[in-house]
Amino acid sequence: MTIGIAILGATLTPFEGAAYATPEGEAKRQAVNEWIRTGKAYDGFIDFDQATRDPASPAKFLPQYDSGDHLHPNDAGYKAMADAINLGLFARK
Repeated sequence: MTIGIAILGATLTPFEGAAYATPEGEAKRQAVNEWIRTGKAYDGFIDFDQATRDPASPAKFLPQYDSGDHLHPNDAGYKAMADAINLGLFARK
């Protein structure tokens, strides 16, 4: 932080099964998420991918978080995303 504003990133959630999902799109999602997690562009990040993905099939939402379109989470998925936010990221430094 140079002027007292933290810049946070957030990983992209899974979308396998969505109408436009492709293997190339999944590879790009994985690459972007890796960059968000390991790069130095952000002061911190929120891992929405980890919070919502199915460990048995990481390119998909956990079934209990899938709204049915395989792209947007349902209410339980949004709650899991909210619960994944470390509020310490918003503390003044």
